[in-house]
Amino acid sequence: MSQPNPISGQRIRFGIFELDLQAGELCRNGAKVKLQEQPLQILQVLLQTPGRVVSREDLRKRIWPADTFVDFDRGLYSALARLRDALGDSAESPRFVETVPRRGYRFIAPVDVIDSTPLEEVAPAPIRRPLRRYIIPVLTTLVLAICVLLAFLLSSRIPWLGRFTHAAAPIRSLAVLPLENLSGDPAQEYFADGMTDELITALAQLGNVQVISRASVMRFKGTRTPLSQIARELHVDAIVEGSFVRSGQHVRITAQLIDPATDRHLWAHSYQRDIQDVVTLQSEVAGAIADEVSGTLTPQQRAQMVAARPTKPEAYTAYLKSRYFVQNQRSAEGVKKSIEYSLQAVQLEPDWALAYAGLAGSYISANYVDALPPEEVWPKAKSAAQKALQLDPNLSEAHVALGEVLGNSDFDYLAAEREFKRAIELSPSNSHAHQSYADFLASLGRANEAISEIKLAQQLDPMCFWVSRDVGRMFYEARLYDQAVAALREAAEMNPTSPVVYNWLSWTYDKKGMIQESVEMDLKDEASNGATQGVLSQLSKAFEKSGQKGYLRKKLEVTEGDGYVLAQINARLGNRDQAFRCLDQAFEQRSGYLALLKVDPELDNLRSDPRFQDHLRRMNLLH
Repeated sequence: MSQPNPISGQRIRFGIFELDLQAGELCRNGAKVKLQEQPLQILQVLLQTPGRVVSREDLRKRIWPADTFVDFDRGLYSALARLRDALGDSAESPRFVETVPRRGYRFIAPVDVIDSTPLEEVAPAPIRRPLRRYIIPVLTTLVLAICVLLAFLLSSRIPWLGRFTHAAAPIRSLAVLPLENLSGDPAQEYFADGMTDELITALAQLGNVQVISRASVMRFKGTRTPLSQIARELHVDAIVEGSFVRSGQHVRITAQLIDPATDRHLWAHSYQRDIQDVVTLQSEVAGAIADEVSGTLTPQQRAQMVAARPTKPEAYTAYLKSRYFVQNQRSAEGVKKSIEYSLQAVQLEPDWALAYAGLAGSYISANYVDALPPEEVWPKAKSAAQKALQLDPNLSEAHVALGEVLGNSDFDYLAAEREFKRAIELSPSNSHAHQSYADFLASLGRANEAISEIKLAQQLDPMCFWVSRDVGRMFYEARLYDQAVAALREAAEMNPTSPVVYNWLSWTYDKKGMIQESVEMDLKDEASNGATQGVLSQLSKAFEKSGQKGYLRKKLEVTEGDGYVLAQINARLGNRDQAFRCLDQAFEQRSGYLALLKVDPELDNLRSDPRFQDHLRRMNLLH
């Protein structure tokens, strides 16, 4: 067998790896990989002729001296095992080194040959080979193409022939797994997570590809779950995985598009930029992936993805930290930190629309975790959302934020619906837009539309606890109590430590006549909201002594704060006058629960009272 000419003085890149042939070093995203001599030599031989089978005999002659021939089989097996371990590869589902039974081994991943100049972006390019090596493959390909064309033309007349001529299925759904932080600094996790979020947000603009949202993919962060399993759980055709490295003022992203059914790389690329150009960097990565997946980017989509203007690195860092706190710490303290970092971002970059949209979102989140008074939250959120849209009218996140303000605070439902629809039009895979729109539709009593919309959100974010919780909530508000219980229980299983499902389960059980279960859930809700053991004991004893009525009366004694919650309790006890006084209090507080007013089953026994119509009129809900 003739020896291939060695490639000297060059580096070879495949996936997230680079092999320096001259130095004999293998690197993974710039970090040196420890690899013994024989596995490294096998890799060098395979990379000299990628895509071609290298026989066992050829490996023996080139790597193992004659006096070690007796141990060759064991040595080759051991060396290949160490090589695959270093590459994160496997013989059963190879991504790099494929075993060809009874013949040898073949390197199957895309390969780039790089000269010795510093690395920027290098577009994948084929390795040049002598022309004679192409003659047979070209002729073979030509014959196959003719056969496929004939089969296609004949398939309409000969039905069975069409079975042999089906094209590769297009990518209709995609998941971007969390970028791996290879910086060696755990403090950079917010940056890796933030870059993942930005890629997801950018790709969500694709109208013909469904992109799974953040909460679902973050469940796989730091795991070694097989890609095929991830694809099954998320119901996707393709997966993007990659890594992030930040060293000083330099950032590098490596991304790969993978077919999870075969574990084959469809596309791989590395990008390196100065921290000053980090927004452009993430936009270029998203644009490249979108081109590979879709191939049909509109001029508007391309402008949104690729032409994002650079920002000061300090502003971008503050923005990413803001998103990290609001998404990972759903607490008053976390949201306050998110607002703090968002304000830093807009102060550093006063013309950056995305930073203002993030600030609006942080203020809205503050309302739901009682981090700030509602009378402070809504005006500030509205101002930030309007500023974002003034700077960029095509920013989906800003339309969602403005829609939430208009619907929950201004009670301008026509304008709010326009904002939600525009947000979804701009970013069809924006799960948060679908979820917020569903919430809005439910508050207007448009139950069927709300359920349809929340199901779309769940399809885009199948493992998100908050979306699953809202599926149950929509069923509850539609008076579909059996479906509500099933959905709420499923949400509780997804996040057993989260208390925010207890109150919805309590109310749903009450409507089903499951009083014992309703009280148990309400006690859990009280405990999660900080009720002392003494208060919990009083409530339990009141239930034991006087049943549900006694429990609710005791609950009135120990409950403070939100007027809407007090109105619910009084309505259940039949205290109409007190219930309406509490609703007046809820309006003064601008309670977030007022969005339930038109549809809340807990208030059904108040609906015949003219005062209830007055409250609906105050919220522009009499239509």
